[in-house]
Amino acid sequence: MKAVAIIPARYDSSRFRGKPLADLCGRPMLWWVYRQVKKSSRIGEVYVATDHEDIRQMCRRYGMDCLMTSAGHRTSTERLYEAAQSVPADVYICVNGDEPLIEPSVVEQVIPAQMEGFFAANLMTKIRHPVEAVDDTNIKVVTDEEGNALLMSRSPIPHPKASMDYDFYKHLGVLAYSLEALRFFAQTSKGFLERVEDINELRFIEHGKKLKMIPVEAHTLSVDTPKDLDYVRGIVAGKLERGEITL
Repeated sequence: MKAVAIIPARYDSSRFRGKPLADLCGRPMLWWVYRQVKKSSRIGEVYVATDHEDIRQMCRRYGMDCLMTSAGHRTSTERLYEAAQSVPADVYICVNGDEPLIEPSVVEQVIPAQMEGFFAANLMTKIRHPVEAVDDTNIKVVTDEEGNALLMSRSPIPHPKASMDYDFYKHLGVLAYSLEALRFFAQTSKGFLERVEDINELRFIEHGKKLKMIPVEAHTLSVDTPKDLDYVRGIVAGKLERGEITL
């Protein structure tokens, strides 16, 4: 099975403009994400999919494969679909460009053993700090007994009315799709909940498509704001100082 990873990198983020190029200990944040994914022996090719010339030039400078895509895409999944049409593969792995701490062994867990037709999956991990549960940049998820997503929300779900014997889970910015699933997303209109919550993956749930949620142990943080970047910068700086990683 050929697995290709595509890292969507939009320049004009509403919360953090120019985020992929933000300095993280001497390298652009996107460089760290790309390098982590490239370490995987199960992923055949890795591409950045962007709509901005500055990001393309950065990729060229650091030897990162890059695909230029339309600036008109409303979601990262639509950008992924455009990129996927020019890169043949069995499964397309989306790794958000704001996950610089992601480990390749974690990314690999979204790759299915086999697949036929429509396939969509998303990693999720247990929330360990109360602040993560109330932070609306963390998307909380509830699944059915077979591990398929029932609902995603920026609010803490489920609500502990009758029991406190459960864990909150949040989705990670690592997903896997068949080309059929990407085509479905691109050709299907937003549903009511997606418009309210602004969560891409709700498009599958609202239209009756299965979205497999895969629990993993992961110590990562999506960089959604400059505050998040400061926190991640401290972690990376510590790893560099201890010699755990190098530039």
